[in-house]
Amino acid sequence: MKSRTMRYFEADKPRIEVIPMIDIMMFLLVFFIMITIDTIAGSGIALDIPNSKTPQVLKDSQITIGVQKDGAMFVQGKPITPEALTERLKADKAKGNVDVVIAGDKEVPLQKLLDVMDLVRAEGINSVGIAASKTPQNPAGAPAAK
Repeated sequence: MKSRTMRYFEADKPRIEVIPMIDIMMFLLVFFIMITIDTIAGSGIALDIPNSKTPQVLKDSQITIGVQKDGAMFVQGKPITPEALTERLKADKAKGNVDVVIAGDKEVPLQKLLDVMDLVRAEGINSVGIAASKTPQNPAGAPAAK
């Protein structure tokens, strides 16, 4: 009588191995999740940032502050109060040069963005930018209609 392990390795009839298929499906799942994440680097929240015809590519900022429509601020995906933001900026400024990018949603009033910029500049940080994406162009060169 043959043992069970010997029968498993015999090639009597073809069989489909599912373990490699599971590995491939997990890889595809992770791949598509990473592609569909629509967040501003560093802010950790999804924002619909405004478009610009002439955005500049900046080096990675040390701090990215996300501002939502209601004025809520986020740093690294966590909500932050103006007081906590001030303390964090003081601590980062003490360590050296600090670059800040403010990523505001399209619907955020300009005054809220300026309030955040004032908080940053009050700590003596003058390297402040506002995040924007490049305006898509149609083949004729005019901005694309939405």
